[in-house]
Order: sequence, then C-alpha cells, then structure tokens
Amino acid sequence: MLIWISGAFGAGKTHTAHELQRRLPEAHVADPELLGFAMHKMLPAAARDDFQDLAQWRAGVVATLRDAERASAGPVIVPMTVVRDDYFDEIIGALRASVEVRHYALIASPETLRKRLRSRWETRSARLVGGGDETWAMRHIDHCVATLAQPRYAAHVPTDDRGLDEVVEAIAADAGLTLNRPRLSPLRAQAPRLEVAVRHIRL
Repeated sequence: MLIWISGAFGAGKTHTAHELQRRLPEAHVADPELLGFAMHKMLPAAARDDFQDLAQWRAGVVATLRDAERASAGPVIVPMTVVRDDYFDEIIGALRASVEVRHYALIASPETLRKRLRSRWETRSARLVGGGDETWAMRHIDHCVATLAQPRYAAHVPTDDRGLDEVVEAIAADAGLTLNRPRLSPLRAQAPRLEVAVRHIRL
C-alpha cells in the first residue's frame, strides 16, 4: 500500500509522514523530492526549473515507488504535493494500475498556513536578508489550497484545529492501519520533530 500525503506548504505533510512511520515500524518513507534534487544536480543550472515538469521525474517516481512498495514490509509513505491535475492523474493513475494507493490532502486555511510558515527557518532567513515573508512557499499558498480542495485530491484531512497526533491517527484509521507505537509526550516529541525539520530545510 502507498500512503500519499499532499498538502500546501505548511500543512505538515513531512512531519505527518515521519510520525506515521514512527508509529508503524515496518513502514517506509519514500520522498520523491530526493529524485528531483538528484536530477537537478545532473542538469546545467539553466535547466533547473520545477523538477515536476521533467517527464523523467514523473516516470521515475512511478517506477521507484512501485519497487519500494514491493520491497517494503509495510506501507510506503509518500510526502509530496502535486497540484497540476494532469501530472497528478499521470502519476497516481499509473500507480493505481498496480498498487493500492491511499491519497490524503492535508487541508488548512491560508491564514493557518501563513502562520506556520512564518515560524520556519527559511522564512525567518528571508526576512533577515530583506526578502520579507514572500518566500516561494508563501506565494503558492492560495493556488495549492484551491487546487487541493477539488474532489480528485481527496481524501481531505482538515488540520486547522488538529495536532500532529490527531492527523496521523485520522489517516491510519481511514487506511485501516493499526498504529503499533503510542503517542510521544510533548517533551519527548520535540527531539524527533526537530530532527525532521532540520533535515528538510531547503536552501
């Protein structure tokens, strides 16, 4: 089974994916962004635009996730947002032809997303160098929110008034998965969640 987690920037898909994996010890997190970064490194700077526009990235994601799903003892969790309808249908459609895919879009209001993003290191850094709050992620909030609200991007998981544990448990329940590890206390949760945040800082 693939558990594909989408969400606008700031919705919490990365933290949700890794916390879901922590509570499902046999699960595996497969991040398609890593494949995109690898392709960018192989291309001249002038060709490094949005890697989702690369046909080889989309095909590579499908092929790699099929392999990951076959090799994994548990569900494969995919934190990646694709908000072009044709790309979404191309990737998810191809995967669903041979793999069970559960797609979840983490939904939050633009106000909530902006508040979350303002607390991130990338936004603070941009502010320090005179860039204000208008990071790439901030500029794309409204488009992501509107697109992910469409029925094709269901199942929708509201996150405005939910903590991370509640979001993880809602996804697990919908997917019919039994979580094998309990919630962490707020104090114990800080270290792993900080580690995830640091590992996913994009410069």
